[in-house]
Amino acid sequence: MVAGLRVTAGGILVSGGDPIAQVDALVAAVAPDLDPPAVHRCDVVLVTGPWMAGVSAVATALQGRLPQHKFVESTDLGPGEVPMAVVFVVSAAAHLTASDCALLDAATEHTDAVVGVVSKIDVHRGWREVVDANREALAAHSPRYGRAPWVGAAALPDAGEPDVDALVAAVSAQLDDPDLARRNRLRAWESRLQTVKRRFDRDVEGSGRRARVEALREERSTALQRRRQAKSERTITLRGQIQQARVQLSHSARNQCATARTELQEHAAGLSRRDMSGFEAHTRARLDEVVAEVSDGTDTQLSDVAQAVGVPVDLPALEKMPEVDVSAPPLKSRRQETWLMIVLGVGFGLGVALTLSRLMSGVVSRLNPALAVVAAVVCVAISVALTFLVINIRALLHDRALLDRWAGDATASLRSVVEELVATRVLVAESVLSKALLAHDEAENAQASAAVGVIDTELREHALAAARAAAARDREMPAVAAALRAVRAELGEPGIQPAESPAETGDGDETEKPASRSEDGDPSGASESLL
Repeated sequence: MVAGLRVTAGGILVSGGDPIAQVDALVAAVAPDLDPPAVHRCDVVLVTGPWMAGVSAVATALQGRLPQHKFVESTDLGPGEVPMAVVFVVSAAAHLTASDCALLDAATEHTDAVVGVVSKIDVHRGWREVVDANREALAAHSPRYGRAPWVGAAALPDAGEPDVDALVAAVSAQLDDPDLARRNRLRAWESRLQTVKRRFDRDVEGSGRRARVEALREERSTALQRRRQAKSERTITLRGQIQQARVQLSHSARNQCATARTELQEHAAGLSRRDMSGFEAHTRARLDEVVAEVSDGTDTQLSDVAQAVGVPVDLPALEKMPEVDVSAPPLKSRRQETWLMIVLGVGFGLGVALTLSRLMSGVVSRLNPALAVVAAVVCVAISVALTFLVINIRALLHDRALLDRWAGDATASLRSVVEELVATRVLVAESVLSKALLAHDEAENAQASAAVGVIDTELREHALAAARAAAARDREMPAVAAALRAVRAELGEPGIQPAESPAETGDGDETEKPASRSEDGDPSGASESLL
């Protein structure tokens, strides 16, 4: 063995001078890229423990018994300052709890020397059972506490002198240990390596990144679903509104045609011979009025449809209002019908004349035979008058019937025209609204695609960050794990067997050679020594 050198439990040859330098060299030999622990070791002893455990009394008693050392509480240490040893005080009134163990872990994160104290043993006679229970609980919590001494103490008893002799002896033994600085440095390195390991794992797992990725995926899914749903809703709304408008407009057009037909037929039924010549113009004006009303109503309702769909557009105006093509009413008399009316009128007049002449002849013959001529003339006059009356009334009724049928034909043509108008306008509106809806969908698709593109970009960035973190862990973790195993082997943690020293198993010449190392920086055989 070369003077000033020693072999570590991991089989690494380091300097035997400064213990801190030894530990740093041990870790640097395995993981040279790691920075040393960023802590400042203070020459103080930290006294800490849960609330109401008597921490201040124990610190005061120790300061009085060991004035060459400085005892402080947790509030006296600044950021980055760590003690040489930790005195952990718990009350004998209760057993150790999980929160007490967490407090001890925080206090001894960078310090190996620990002394457990059960205080107030002057009033709690069963403190020895508490000591045993605390020792077992702490050893079960972490194997590193298995070697920690536990003592009972009464730093500020209600009666009598303080009982801190065992505590003073235990603390003195820890502080006088020549290996204290080295073990504390090892413990600081262990904390540092565990922090690095947890950081690598945290970077790979990325709980915050995972939550963000889940939120982004949910946002992406919501955006796509909202886009599809909005498109489907608008399409369904347009189809439904168009169908409803077609039905309502067709029904309204038919009702207006029926109303116009009723009005025209009622008007034709009351026409006189003098007013028949103006019936055609009145009918044509009424038909044009119905066409205009249907056109205006169609445009109004289709504009409402555009508003309901959410794509308000101006429908193209009609170039020319459709006209109802109706022929003139057939009022010219036909010869056969005229002769028939004359024959019927004459026959009716003759019949009346003969009947009256027979009645009047009997009466006149009894009264005055000279009146027979007058009676005959009167009968002829009456028959002629009735003949003309029947012929005129029959002709008027015939013309009214013709106008009634002509009004029905005109309104039938009107119905055909307005139905065609409604169907044409609805088709035009459907085409225009479909194009406008398509343009609206394309604009929304562009916006949604841009938003989804931003989300996809961020998702790719998170995926790359996760891949980089995994690659960094795969690259750096072997060295960190090897350094952590070497440090724990030096600490002699329970369950870790230190490797045999080459000085004990080999010749003197071989002990001067450093242990062989593998390509990834791990000491050869280190894995076997840590199993």
